[in-house]
Amino acid sequence: MPYEARVAEGDGDRDACFAVRTEVFVGEQGVPAALESDADDRGAVHVLAVGPDGPLGAGRLLHGPPAAARNGGDERVGVLGRLAVTRAARRLGVGAALVRTMEGEGRRLGLSAIDLHAQESATGFYERLGYTAYGEEFREAGIAHRSMRKPLQP
Repeated sequence: MPYEARVAEGDGDRDACFAVRTEVFVGEQGVPAALESDADDRGAVHVLAVGPDGPLGAGRLLHGPPAAARNGGDERVGVLGRLAVTRAARRLGVGAALVRTMEGEGRRLGLSAIDLHAQESATGFYERLGYTAYGEEFREAGIAHRSMRKPLQP
């Protein structure tokens, strides 16, 4: 299936990102809708994967003060989050393409690294993309997670 992963532009793209996130996190995983979206969405870089039949995946990259508030205070470390791929698009490379798109945007923004909170079941996926787990397992929205980080090379 052909698709394009890119930085979201305009309200239509952002709405598509939120629709994918709602489908995956709220619909499939049972995350409360009130936890799926937050105030950081306004200033985040959103990425979207689109195929011939519509949206396939989405994610967001926090940078600056919102990222620093989540990563221990370093504004040069971005925070990747809300990575979601529709059931029909899984195992097609969409997730990896979205992560690479966010990493490229992170480099453009001058970030030195990217942190993320990976669901425990997704740590292998992120490890294959060069992320390293650190710290203890914790629960977020009732789901086991691990903190992970990847330095960004210029």
